[in-house]
Amino acid sequence: MLESYFSLLVKLGSVAGIASILARSNSFKTMLMRESRTLNQRVALALWLSVIFGASVAARVLNPNYQAADLGMEGSLLSGLLGGYVTGLLSGILISIPAMIHGETLAMPLFAGIGVLGGVLRDIAPDPEEIWRFSPFLDLNLYRFFKESRNYRRAAFHLIASAAILAAEGLRQELGRQFTIHHIFYLKPEPHQALSVIALYASTFFAVAIPLKIWNSARYEKKLEEKERLLAESRLAALTSQINPHFLFNTLNSVSSLIRTDPDQARRMVVKLSKVLRRLLRKHEHFSTLRDELSFIDDYLSIEVVRFGDKLRFQNEVAADTLDMLVPSMLIQPLVENCIKHGLSSKVEGGTIRIRAARTESRLHLLIEDDGVGIPEAKLATLLDHGVGVSNVNERLKVLFANDYRMWIDSQPGRGTRIQIEVPELHTDLAAVS
Repeated sequence: MLESYFSLLVKLGSVAGIASILARSNSFKTMLMRESRTLNQRVALALWLSVIFGASVAARVLNPNYQAADLGMEGSLLSGLLGGYVTGLLSGILISIPAMIHGETLAMPLFAGIGVLGGVLRDIAPDPEEIWRFSPFLDLNLYRFFKESRNYRRAAFHLIASAAILAAEGLRQELGRQFTIHHIFYLKPEPHQALSVIALYASTFFAVAIPLKIWNSARYEKKLEEKERLLAESRLAALTSQINPHFLFNTLNSVSSLIRTDPDQARRMVVKLSKVLRRLLRKHEHFSTLRDELSFIDDYLSIEVVRFGDKLRFQNEVAADTLDMLVPSMLIQPLVENCIKHGLSSKVEGGTIRIRAARTESRLHLLIEDDGVGIPEAKLATLLDHGVGVSNVNERLKVLFANDYRMWIDSQPGRGTRIQIEVPELHTDLAAVS
């Protein structure tokens, strides 16, 4: 008797292991995320489940000592529940092939029929999500039925699904008694042992319900990852949208200062501004090459030089092997803008902005510095948390790289400010995913 109970425990362990293995596959989790599927997708789902559950039947056929590993009927029912009639029918046929080869002639009609039964249960579910809410605890399903007086259809589905699973095991037991084990495999309960019968039916019930719970957890994990990705993209888009209006506002101020004093120069500046904005409107990627970013800085500074004249100087010290490295779009411009606005604009003799880039051990090191008025120590301590430019860049880096970046600022009043950024090397395919 103990050996019989041990076999049932092995059966539950086997189904939990199979469900966990499938849940590790991103392709399978993607299939689970779909509530409506094309015919090809339903066939693909059937093939996934048939390979795994068919292997459990083959393991029992090849080694009779592993009888509890046979999960053919449960796999057929799960296939129908998840994919509908086509998936259930096809899975039932494919899963039964090892048993049919072994001479168990009733395996294919039984498994195919149980697969179709799973499709029927899917159809009568008030909502596909109800399949995932199915509980392995029958008392909870009964409790739902009496508690959810306003939604009898939902509660009734859980009771009908529970009854269908138990009826499927009852049908297998009856076929086994009528046609012998040579025509259909089934686990026999201990004679005259009511507890043994209950344990047998309970093991079948849990063998269907446990995978649903494991896969539902995998679905929620996948959904959470997707929501986090969408949240990060939304946050990044919001941060980027803060930068462009900020740049536009300051540039238009420069244009307005020239309209009365030098209309021709103002006109030329508007043309250059349109060129910059046209480029901004074309860029939808989160990343661009450092070469493109520096080209954008050249366009931007050509506008600012009109305003500041010879007072504004620019030095570019960028290593050649960094030019094709990917960086977040609009990474450098807000920092250069800050150098001009806060570091050099109030300095009578003007000053110089330097940009340096170097590559070491698959990481990009950027330095943006000016020799302007500098930042007071009290303000420097909170600079990353305030203001549109620096804090925005820091937030974008945090969204894109989490903890795999560094950004720090050094400044001395009267001597200038230095901003250093270190980010990992990115490849084109990874940047496209981000």
